Amino acid sequence: MFKLRRYLAGHYAECVVAPLFKGLEALLQLLVPLVMAQVIDVGIASRDASYVLAHGALLAGVGVFAWVISVTAQFFCSRLASAFGTAMRDDLFAHVLTLSRADVERIGRASLVTRITNDSQQVQDGLNMFFRLILRSPFVTFGTVVAAFLVDGVEGAALLAAVIVSGAIVMGFMRVTTGRYRQIQRGLDDVQLRVAENLEGVRVLRAFRREESERSDFAGVAGAVRDRQVTTGDISALVNPLTYVAINCGLIALLWLGGPRVSAGTLTQGQLVALVSYVSQALVELLKLTNLIMLLSKASACARRVNEVFETEPSMADGPLEAVLAPDRPAVAFDDVSFTYPGGAGSALSHVSFELMAGRTLGVIGGTGSGKSTLASLVMRFYDATSGSVRVGGVAVRDLTRQSLRRVVSLVEQGATLFSGTIESNLRWGGPDAGEKDLEAALSTAQAAGIAGGREDGLAAEVEQFGRNFSGGQRQRLAVARTLARRPGVLVLDDASSALDFATDAALRRALRRDCSGAAVILISQRVTTVRHADQILVLDGGRQVGLGSHEELLERCPVYREICESQLSSEEVAR
Repeated sequence: MFKLRRYLAGHYAECVVAPLFKGLEALLQLLVPLVMAQVIDVGIASRDASYVLAHGALLAGVGVFAWVISVTAQFFCSRLASAFGTAMRDDLFAHVLTLSRADVERIGRASLVTRITNDSQQVQDGLNMFFRLILRSPFVTFGTVVAAFLVDGVEGAALLAAVIVSGAIVMGFMRVTTGRYRQIQRGLDDVQLRVAENLEGVRVLRAFRREESERSDFAGVAGAVRDRQVTTGDISALVNPLTYVAINCGLIALLWLGGPRVSAGTLTQGQLVALVSYVSQALVELLKLTNLIMLLSKASACARRVNEVFETEPSMADGPLEAVLAPDRPAVAFDDVSFTYPGGAGSALSHVSFELMAGRTLGVIGGTGSGKSTLASLVMRFYDATSGSVRVGGVAVRDLTRQSLRRVVSLVEQGATLFSGTIESNLRWGGPDAGEKDLEAALSTAQAAGIAGGREDGLAAEVEQFGRNFSGGQRQRLAVARTLARRPGVLVLDDASSALDFATDAALRRALRRDCSGAAVILISQRVTTVRHADQILVLDGGRQVGLGSHEELLERCPVYREICESQLSSEEVAR
């Protein structure tokens, strides 16, 4: 947790005031047994009612003052912890957004969700309790020992021995449980992964009647976490009873030694009562300190997981140049590009080369697993090419800032994602400053004007989470419209019309040729009808480039392309 101390910057006043107020409360608590000893030895012994009442009023005033101090300290602790947690989560989320796809996949999406939510909350709670008790509990615990020595040295030694034994028990259990808490948090990653997979794939799960199997698998993963928590809880549960035993042994020793001394007159009754009260205070504070240390053990394990994310450096650094498209240079160019996914068994792309000028259209076609989506990811620089060069505007994408690159190049993927809000708010992801007419034009080009126009609220129509109140085709068209609202210089459509019927797909392509005539367009599809009218068609097979040319040229000299055409078109269409 020490590495996260930077989030305390600007809140040093709370860091000082909260523990000091708690320390003042502890000091007042230590004075109470001494006042009670005087009440017993002086007021009650002499039957002086006014003395007893006066000191009783003093104790009541001390109690009220201590309550005010305690509330004030807890207010500052809560405000400090809340500010700390907010700043940490903001930075953690922002850092995750700087990571590449490879970085995210290496850590795990489910693990990142757990670290941003559950782990960060555990760290925040640990910090809150740390500032509440870190000064108070040790101060009271050792203060009772000091006060006991001031009352009587022999009795103080008995209490000191009990405190030392209790402290050794707490530290021993902390060493055992810290590693177990890290295992529990890793188990929560697995639970999060199972939940995300089943919620996102619920239709597939039901289609294959896998409910019972998935329920059983989830029970196994959740059960493993439960077993770890129960085992750790059983170990932690031993701390309080053992602490009780140690302190009560000290109390027995205190009474065993103090009883005869009271009878002999070397120790007053008030002093013995004060010593018993100090033992009770030490017991309560040791239990609090025990719980604090157990909580800090969990928070420490979570803080390590949070720091692992912060210490993950983005594998792709920004270049120094801004992406600019020039009419005399290719908008997009691949120069002998090859790429292998991290941990992949073979190349996803091998020796791909082409050039695409502004205002031209490149169709990309191939079978499943041929590398079409990989090509789109390289253009967007979600990954860096293993060898060769990917250029945008004549400059290698490695030398461009990612912000400027993605301002120039926009991608629409097959799995269109919409965000909760309205149609307009989703469109403004692409064009924050676009006017209403620009948004309507984007909808019209994307063949989505009827989606907004057919709803009572128009552009203000509600979009539920992930756009689940729209069909697959509607989500794809709205995603295309969102990208067109940005007016990109390079538009990459990665099977973005797979859910559209042939007529709507054809209308979309005609609208793109008409309204995006100045942009370079990459159409990635498995449909021949989608790419056949492109200026050039790139044919991929198993990651290898096996053809590049027009529809007619490829029919003549590319067997793979001809085979694809014959599988989708009639013999008359192929002949024409």
